[in-house]
Amino acid sequence: MPVEKRNPIAVKEAIKRVVAQEFRTETQQVPLNDSLGYILSEDIVATYEIPRFNKSPYDGFALRSEDTKGASGDNRIEFEVIDHIGAGSVSDKTVGPNQAVRIMTGAEIPAGADAVVMLEQTREGEHSFTIRKTFEHNENISLKGEETEVGDVVLKEGQRINAGAIAVLATFGYTEVPVRRLPSAAIIATGSELLDVGDELEPGKIRNSNGPMIQGLLNQFGLDCEVYKIQEDDFDSSLAVVKEALASHDMVITTGGVSVGDFDYLPAIYKEIGAEVLFNKVQMRPGSVTTVAVANNQYLFGLSGNPSACYTGFELFVKPAVLNMMGAIERFPQVVKATLMEDFKKANPFTRFIRAKATLNGLQTTVVPSGFNKSGAVVAIAHSNAMIMLPSGTRGFEKGYTVDVILTETDTFEEELAL
Repeated sequence: MPVEKRNPIAVKEAIKRVVAQEFRTETQQVPLNDSLGYILSEDIVATYEIPRFNKSPYDGFALRSEDTKGASGDNRIEFEVIDHIGAGSVSDKTVGPNQAVRIMTGAEIPAGADAVVMLEQTREGEHSFTIRKTFEHNENISLKGEETEVGDVVLKEGQRINAGAIAVLATFGYTEVPVRRLPSAAIIATGSELLDVGDELEPGKIRNSNGPMIQGLLNQFGLDCEVYKIQEDDFDSSLAVVKEALASHDMVITTGGVSVGDFDYLPAIYKEIGAEVLFNKVQMRPGSVTTVAVANNQYLFGLSGNPSACYTGFELFVKPAVLNMMGAIERFPQVVKATLMEDFKKANPFTRFIRAKATLNGLQTTVVPSGFNKSGAVVAIAHSNAMIMLPSGTRGFEKGYTVDVILTETDTFEEELAL
């Protein structure tokens, strides 16, 4: 089989080609409690003001600010307490001169009052209290509509639903949420050297680690995926399983079979099914021979058979594709600046991605390589939550340098709080 010609492109250009595809999954409604991680398929518009009424942000007393004029340590002013209300209750009293209503956090400001005195700012008596401070009009009051007015877009189409978005949706009564369907994925590991996880090791063979790793990465998105039987390096059987996978899934992810050896059939498979190859080589290490193609509004990913290279390809290209299919606004990898805490002397002819452990120390992020960092490494992945990104053309970095870091596991991002 002839060797395919490969023209390497920059990483940024490769990602742009992935997210430039305009096909999307269908819209649907999902229950609010199941919506975490989905992408909104339409804007969410406020149907009433937030807050809905003037309310107290503190426990204290609602009073008239004009009655506090002249209050000081030498001239404490006394107020009569005429009512006591909690959150969810409304006072039927109107606050008059030198009167006040005991009020709880979240309760509506009673008629006549225009300021709230925090409880700790008072000296209480049996049915009264005194203050030594002047208060301004609307001081310590959360005003009606100060956060959101009717008609404001509170959540945008393309926004990923997190716990805060669920709170907003609940606030406006959404029991069902308009979203785009999560894509489904097929996983196919290729290589005659691969064994199933439960198989005994044999000479020249290794267990398939990439398939379960990719399945775990997809599960973090909540995606349904189907794992197909490991394919040996045979064109006909590999073509048949790719066609079968495409018939049932939005994307097909293969690992292995993307290099330039005699037994790598993916280029021929892509040609056979009429796929458009977006790129077949990227100016990066590891994973330079990562390939991405599209056919019939479906993605086909040819990731490296080396675990670290496979992981890098997933983070850089599969993740943005998943988000793109769901119409997400934010699709590119999240990059932060961090201080390198170890020397890394290796030259970088291509952009290099290093599995790493990032830690937030107060306002500074630090990062160290997480272990052995060749493309076939697997243990280092388990101890990483980020990838250091070193630009092409650089000849090594020393401890203390500032580097770009892609956060891959934000839920395990260590933070040392400076309290």
